[in-house]
Amino acid sequence: MPLFAPQHRIQQLRAEIEQHNHRYYVLDDPSIPDAEYDKLFRELQNLEAGHPELLTEDTPTRRVGAVPLKSFAELTHRTPMLSLNNAFSEEEVRAFDSRIRESLGVETVEYAAELKFDGLAINLIYRNGLFVQGATRGDGNIGEDVSENLRTIHSIPLRLRDHCGADLTLDVEVRGEVLMFTRDFDKLNAQQRDAGDKEFVNPRNAAAGSLRQLDSRITATRHLSFFAYGIGLCDGVTLPGQHSSQMAQLSQWGIPVAVQRCVVTGVDGLLAFYREIGEQRKTLPFAIDGVVYKVNDIGLQAQLGFVSRAPRFAIAHKFPAEEAMTTLLAIDVQVGRTGALTPVARLSPVFVGGVTVTNATLHNEDEIRRKDVRIGDTVVVRRAGDVIPEVARVVMAHRQPDASEFVMPTVCPVCGSHVAREADASAWRCTGGLYCPAQRKQALLHFAGRRAMNIDGLGDKLVEQLVDADLVRTPADLYQLGMTALGRLARMGEKSARNLLDAIENSRRTTLARFIFALGIRNVGETTAKDLARNFGSLDNLIAADTVRLQAVPDVGPVVAESMIEFFAEVHNLDVIRQLRVGGVSWDEFEPEPEQILPLSGKIFVLTGVLGTLSRQEAKEKLEVLGAKVSGSVSKKTDYVVAGIDSGSKLDKARELNISIMDENEFLFLIKGF
Repeated sequence: MPLFAPQHRIQQLRAEIEQHNHRYYVLDDPSIPDAEYDKLFRELQNLEAGHPELLTEDTPTRRVGAVPLKSFAELTHRTPMLSLNNAFSEEEVRAFDSRIRESLGVETVEYAAELKFDGLAINLIYRNGLFVQGATRGDGNIGEDVSENLRTIHSIPLRLRDHCGADLTLDVEVRGEVLMFTRDFDKLNAQQRDAGDKEFVNPRNAAAGSLRQLDSRITATRHLSFFAYGIGLCDGVTLPGQHSSQMAQLSQWGIPVAVQRCVVTGVDGLLAFYREIGEQRKTLPFAIDGVVYKVNDIGLQAQLGFVSRAPRFAIAHKFPAEEAMTTLLAIDVQVGRTGALTPVARLSPVFVGGVTVTNATLHNEDEIRRKDVRIGDTVVVRRAGDVIPEVARVVMAHRQPDASEFVMPTVCPVCGSHVAREADASAWRCTGGLYCPAQRKQALLHFAGRRAMNIDGLGDKLVEQLVDADLVRTPADLYQLGMTALGRLARMGEKSARNLLDAIENSRRTTLARFIFALGIRNVGETTAKDLARNFGSLDNLIAADTVRLQAVPDVGPVVAESMIEFFAEVHNLDVIRQLRVGGVSWDEFEPEPEQILPLSGKIFVLTGVLGTLSRQEAKEKLEVLGAKVSGSVSKKTDYVVAGIDSGSKLDKARELNISIMDENEFLFLIKGF
């Protein structure tokens, strides 16, 4: 190929620009002035514009951003992106090390110690050495595809190369953190101020907001950075057997890895690293909120496995939360989507944990009494990372004589329904579940659910629209909707409106069990609703039942009975039920029949892990058909635990209590036998 050929010059420019990117964004050691870099970049842009057939996915010009997206697509992680359990004290770190040593049967353990970045977890996917996709952690299994935005981050290589500069052809997932350096955060806020726009509160929020821009051209202006902390799936190369060596391997491939990491032996080494990083924290160019310890040997990591959604072999040791003093001006009560009443402290504004705080949670009435918090007190407010600020304690030396005690309201501050507190529970709850505006959206979603009234198409977004437009206040209003009202909703076409109305019409006739479940009575699940329908035969019989009669139903104890008594004692709920009946909702009522003795009647099962042939819901339904009760937690009353793949703490608890454990094959043999 001639040296003057456009293809040769384009390849030369790409290699040179990426080398400068690496020196500037990863090594922080630029070798040419910005003006010279810009000159090279413009030359590449002009050549690619003149020869579009030579464009490739790994060209540096892809980093300037693309046309805006309408929304982010979902991306399923091939291996879950797990979160870490936290330690907040030296004792918890020592307990972690002790558990590891006991599990492995060794005297000492080698750990990899590294930083816990205060950013956004990301999974980068390389195919044949080329960056092809990237996603946020999301719920651990499904994240948002932010590939175009990730391309704009100069520290993320678009193609993997070895230490000699040769292209790599492996497939690999790189896990890491997107963050914003302090200097870039300060520059961004200066630009926001100059433009008269709202400033970002801290680097993490700025990084998260920048990465989730639908217009990647905006992301490209935000100067985000990336550090890797692990590897997911990897094909095409044999990885080293130690986590520390894998991090070194990533660095050789051109992927940024923080230099503040080391290998230590035993808990004393962990704590020494924690103290060292704590001393360096204020001088680091980016924000961290702790350090992370991982068993260094990958084989031992596999042996230790996972518990719930976190690995047993790793833990995050968090730095102490930031605190500040201020005055508690008032205590308001908020009503949540489930009806829980939460006292909230209204504070004199105070800057803590990187933001100005004016509200803080007081959790519940018991916490207020335990801490002896009074209106007018000087209090210490604590905030760590994105955790909701809380009132940590009262400064008693500053208490004024006129400080007043807080009194929990006896009626819901939103709807006026009476409030109740369950025995052995800390929260007070509004009992007007079908009527209370604060619970409106949650009540409607539950009512319309597949296993309740089964109104197909009535999901989160549509419920939001219906409530916000004041078209639906209670479930009964659903049966008064018409084409004219639905036509006023944004993006609601005639076909969609007709489909929704048809689904609502089809739900008018249901079963008593489904209707009871749809009411959303606290502690009344599907199985209990079926038992209640079978035992009482009619809704009127159920409404009239007293505590003694309710507790005669299998598995209905004092807490469940009291929840139903309170629900049906609220006139607002009875009025909504009456409106539903007037609106044409009906169900079969019948004479109560003696309870049928089924093969697994009285047996309590717990499902844990992933089954290969059935979903958790399918397994639950098959057990319930056979008369079994499926519980969400293991206790002494549990008869069997069905353990699938990646079973966690429930399996451990079953072994502790010597409860019978079935694998998937044993479970399938059991249910096929009836």
